[in-house]
Amino acid sequence: MVTVIAKLKVQAGKEAAFEAAAREVLAHVEQHEPGTLTYLLHRAASDPTEYLYYEVYTDQAALAAHGSSEAMRKFFGAAGTLLAGRPEITMYEEIAGKRPASR
Repeated sequence: MVTVIAKLKVQAGKEAAFEAAAREVLAHVEQHEPGTLTYLLHRAASDPTEYLYYEVYTDQAALAAHGSSEAMRKFFGAAGTLLAGRPEITMYEEIAGKRPASR
């Protein structure tokens, strides 16, 4: 499995537009990406312009499919005008842990 943590800083006042664009991607992932096991967006409690994505993919191919989807191309086009700097993206390989039995 491949895990991605992405931290994004949004320009002040553009949070609602960012969240609207993000929700479109979330809907696409839920409906069309079986290889995306987890795709969660979080907002920092201490800073409403700071966001974090927590993503888990079955493998590198699932991550590549996600990244090359039309929904992501559209999101990156919109996000480019909303972000305050480049995203900080880190990829991880799972070692061990606990997860819900339904997975």
